[in-house]
Amino acid sequence: MSATPAPLKLDRVVKGPAAGAAGPREAAERRARVLIVDDDERNLLALTTVLEEVADVVTATSGEEALRHLLKDDFAVILLDVYMPGIDGYETAQIIRQREQSKRIPIIFVSAVNKEDDHLLRGYAMGAVDYVFKPVEPLVLRSKVAVFVDLFEKTREIQRKAEREQRLLDENLRVNTEKLLAEQALRRAEEQQAAIIRSLPIALYIRDAGDPAAAPQLVGGNFESLTGIEGELPPEEWIARIHPDDRDYAAASRKSHGSGGVVATEYRWRCADDSYRHFLDQSVIMLDADGAPKEIVGTLLDVSERKQLEGQLLQVQKMDAIGKLTGGIAHDFNNLLAAVLGGLGLIERRCELPDEGRRILDMTRHAADQGAELVRRLLAFSRRQQLQPSVVRLPGLPASMSDLLSHTLGGLVRVDWRIEEPLWPAYVDPSQLELALMNLVINARDAMPDGGAIVVSADNRRIDLGGEIGLTRGDYVVIAVTDTGIGIPASILDRVTEPFFTTKDVGKGTGLGLSMVYGFAQQSGGTLRIDSVVGQGTRIEIWLPRAAGDVAVAPPRAAAPREAPRHTRRLRILLVDDNRDVRAVTGEILADGGHEVTSAAGGAEALAILERDPDAFDLVVTDYAMPLVSGLEVIRLVRNLRPTLPALLVTGYADLESLSSRPQDILVLPKPFDPDALMRAIADCAA
Repeated sequence: MSATPAPLKLDRVVKGPAAGAAGPREAAERRARVLIVDDDERNLLALTTVLEEVADVVTATSGEEALRHLLKDDFAVILLDVYMPGIDGYETAQIIRQREQSKRIPIIFVSAVNKEDDHLLRGYAMGAVDYVFKPVEPLVLRSKVAVFVDLFEKTREIQRKAEREQRLLDENLRVNTEKLLAEQALRRAEEQQAAIIRSLPIALYIRDAGDPAAAPQLVGGNFESLTGIEGELPPEEWIARIHPDDRDYAAASRKSHGSGGVVATEYRWRCADDSYRHFLDQSVIMLDADGAPKEIVGTLLDVSERKQLEGQLLQVQKMDAIGKLTGGIAHDFNNLLAAVLGGLGLIERRCELPDEGRRILDMTRHAADQGAELVRRLLAFSRRQQLQPSVVRLPGLPASMSDLLSHTLGGLVRVDWRIEEPLWPAYVDPSQLELALMNLVINARDAMPDGGAIVVSADNRRIDLGGEIGLTRGDYVVIAVTDTGIGIPASILDRVTEPFFTTKDVGKGTGLGLSMVYGFAQQSGGTLRIDSVVGQGTRIEIWLPRAAGDVAVAPPRAAAPREAPRHTRRLRILLVDDNRDVRAVTGEILADGGHEVTSAAGGAEALAILERDPDAFDLVVTDYAMPLVSGLEVIRLVRNLRPTLPALLVTGYADLESLSSRPQDILVLPKPFDPDALMRAIADCAA
């Protein structure tokens, strides 16, 4: 152990520049430092006196303090006392060797005891380069330390020289690189500028400022690729190629240069293939030194694609507005039809009608059913019908639809089915698919008044890039209906999917057939594509998504006969509907079925009734779309009072996402419904 330290305090860094922060240059030029670690202040003073001429000396009285110095600075050599309180010299040396930044610093152990070989070997094992004993011979110690200091200085000088040379090389390389990059950037900018002008749908021109009728003199751009016309045009031909409807407007814009400023004119111009392109003509007048008009310079920009996109955007906005309108009014129509059909059912049940009266009743019901079909088509167009998609094998369509079509088409038109394996299965509502094909085939029949053949075909398609024809990337099954009829003029081709738009005579079409097919395809995750040539015929394609996986599908079954209403026990029913007529008719139907009915005009009233006596009812029948509290919210709140209370949700129109979030045991009955359908739904709920 070291002797008891004398009450002598030393600065931890002695000699050399003052300790503290230094810049990179100052740190590189200062003297080498030696770290002396000893818990005896007298030993520190003695060793510092011996070594202060060789290097700057930093002292530490413990291993912990020495490690803190090593975190902040670099040293030429470390003199380390073996025995110290806390961590001893061996442990300190071991930690120093484990740290990346200090493991190469030479360590000289200094010890007053333990001169045996075992201790020497342990010191060397801990990474020491030497082992000296106290009392230390000053000359010997100074010489040993000077060797390591000199080595440290030479190493640092080599590093500084290498850094200087590297900086010079880096700077030279940077200058040469910047020069090369600047030259490349200049050449690239010139090439890009030329390529951009060539690729843009633009032409640069100048024309005489004193002659408004003068033809532009082309000086750059890509006019030939835009129009297919080579060389200059005489003024009269240039003006003659402007669309007649735009000619006066273009001429007036040319004359407006007299007031100065930039003039922009948009007009249609006939190209070499006799098609019209939309040009945006922007020009500015140039003045001479005296301020007089000298010439007009400008650009011709082809904006045909922009005009087309604007038209498509307007069409989408219009179709979306029509969809929201039709979807919104469907609820009111269905309420009216529900009241009518329910009332007709009550008359039929309660009254003994003569044959004439029954005939009139059937005619009225038929008209109401036609109204319900119109509403279903409106919902199909607005993509708000409740689809029930499943995996459908298309080769089964001819067998399921041939009989139905044979009674519809007549003798002049036949259907040629070309739907054969191998075809991917489609994921679609099968009944709505058959209805859509029925509409397309009927439209094809009407387009061939002299008869002919309608070809119904199908094939597999894959879209590799998203955005094609408005569909995402994936696999699709395409069903095409092709006729050889009169065709559809290009001027109305974009409108044929609008609801109520029809080219048929008054009374021969509702204008909802194609709009229903379009809405059904969109809602199914596909699209509708129409190609038509006047006098040659029309091809309409329904794109449908491929069913995921290779799912086995059972063969199509014949339609089951209509199920008669089942009798059930007498139920206490809470009926909730905000429409007075529908509520009254539905209540009468339920009463005729032998049930006890309590009516509520809205969700709040129904909840108030249930809160008074939650066990007073066996079933809740509620409309979906009601103000303030929807039918779905009524059912959820009722379930808080009675979790097992059965409920039936009735809807004339509902957001599919909202309906899909209902509890799974809640049945949905669409409006309009007849008494038999209502009683079957009641029996299913009570089962």
